[in-house]
Amino acid sequence: MNKQANKRKQSQDAIMDAARDEFIQQGFKGATVQAIADNANMPKANVLYYYQNKENLYHKVLEQTLEMWDTAIGDIVLEDGPKIALERFISAKVDITFENPKASKIYAMEIIQGAQHIDNFARVYLRNWVKEKSQIFEHWMNAGEMAKVDPVKLIFLIWSTTQHYADFETQILNITNKQEYEQEDREQVKAFLVNFILQGLNIK
Repeated sequence: MNKQANKRKQSQDAIMDAARDEFIQQGFKGATVQAIADNANMPKANVLYYYQNKENLYHKVLEQTLEMWDTAIGDIVLEDGPKIALERFISAKVDITFENPKASKIYAMEIIQGAQHIDNFARVYLRNWVKEKSQIFEHWMNAGEMAKVDPVKLIFLIWSTTQHYADFETQILNITNKQEYEQEDREQVKAFLVNFILQGLNIK
């Protein structure tokens, strides 16, 4: 049973990785199950056995992305105070961006195309999350623990600056004359963003 489970997981992981590449290169409309199967080095029938159709594959890719992000973006707690909470939040977003750039790119493409496949998440969950975290920021601002700024724009700023390193990976690597990111790059980005944002918010 363990061998069967391991084989199943290996097959599913290969399919998902191939699907991410195909959706990034072709978008949802242009992607095909056959191309995904070819990239995963397995028959098309195997892909359909696990996921039935392209729509299910795409939804699974998005679901995994949202689960990863949910783990990171849910980490702002009032009791931690702004310094600890924002350091942890920014660092977690940078880590996810560098570890899962494909997922970030697919999510960005989905949003650009109107978020048709994650409409409920984008309109309900994220809206409520932003409202909840904005109230925490406003509490810290009123207590004099951080500068008074628009909390919603602050959240947008953190999202955009952290995800930029995945969504515009090709441009950044070309400009910096690199083939790929190194661990040092991640740590430098993390330190820069944490220091820059905390200083801008006057958080000691």
